[in-house]
Amino acid sequence: MGYTVTAEDLDAIALGGAFLGTGGGGDPYIGKLMARNALAEHGPVQVIDADEVADDALCVPVFMMGAPTVMVEKLPSGEEILKALAELERFLGQKAQALICVEAGGLNSTIPYAVAAITGLPLIDGDGMGRAFPELQMVSFTMHDIAATPLALADDKGNSTLFSTIDNAWTERLARAVTVQMGGAALVAAYPMSGAQMKTSILRGTMSLIREIGQTILASRAKSEHPGPALRKNLNGTHLFTGRVVDVERATTGGFARGTVKVRGVDDFQGQEMIVRFQNEFLIAETAGGEVLCSTPDLICALDADMGMPVTTEQLRYGLMIELTGVPSDPQWRTPAGIALAGPGYFGYDHEFRPLGG
Repeated sequence: MGYTVTAEDLDAIALGGAFLGTGGGGDPYIGKLMARNALAEHGPVQVIDADEVADDALCVPVFMMGAPTVMVEKLPSGEEILKALAELERFLGQKAQALICVEAGGLNSTIPYAVAAITGLPLIDGDGMGRAFPELQMVSFTMHDIAATPLALADDKGNSTLFSTIDNAWTERLARAVTVQMGGAALVAAYPMSGAQMKTSILRGTMSLIREIGQTILASRAKSEHPGPALRKNLNGTHLFTGRVVDVERATTGGFARGTVKVRGVDDFQGQEMIVRFQNEFLIAETAGGEVLCSTPDLICALDADMGMPVTTEQLRYGLMIELTGVPSDPQWRTPAGIALAGPGYFGYDHEFRPLGG
């Protein structure tokens, strides 16, 4: 069943997207501002079930590409993503009839609401990741042989470009190179697909789940409770660690924010240390002795240990108290195809993927 999203829902949506975004997907506050302005001016957005879309309808994901750290300083106006969508529609000679959220990330889970409000198009209840991943080909659509191109890319200066590539990995390489030249971040319309393709490939119910997670966070905070326990109960999650950040190494290279964070344990984790490695998103959580506790494609989600708010990789700083929760990924990611696409081996780690809780 579909439902209506108003500007008042965006606080919960931004929080839920930031939590599922595993530290990436962009600053949720920026995306919330974009969406709130669009909904205030153009009205609410309809979120519809995948099965409500006609098989021959053109469905298009819209999103940001680049280093989340860049977006903190270079706010998109909203015109960039509309230009990218218009360029794609012009090339295809067909108008989009529904929009798709490509990933559950802070900025990328709210940008589609802004585009939906401005265009009047419905947003499908689902996405391509069920979390956030750093590279463009790391979506369920790739596992179903849906091409990322034609892809339209637009920046804040008015530049735009259109790609046609031999496969989705090449799309990532070429679009990333252009994104770096565009200043490290760009807005994208890509993976154009039919309604029939969308129904077989999308991870269903993500937009509803994002909202529910955000509502849980807000409800817990209203009762002066930390939301971690309630979220773990609802998501079959695992409490990985609670501690204070004692060291952060971060560099923006090749269009990614890469680095490691060292956390020193408190409370039940007193005397222990955890290392978390990230590339835009948290990828690996391991003990100081090298034991992997949670690994991509499963989710490593961070909350401020005091306030219970989601923490993104660009917000990590010395002295911050964080609570880390592991969440099982969608079953599609735990298949051989999913692990090949976004498992530890792809990122250069030498351990085999071991499912959380398995």
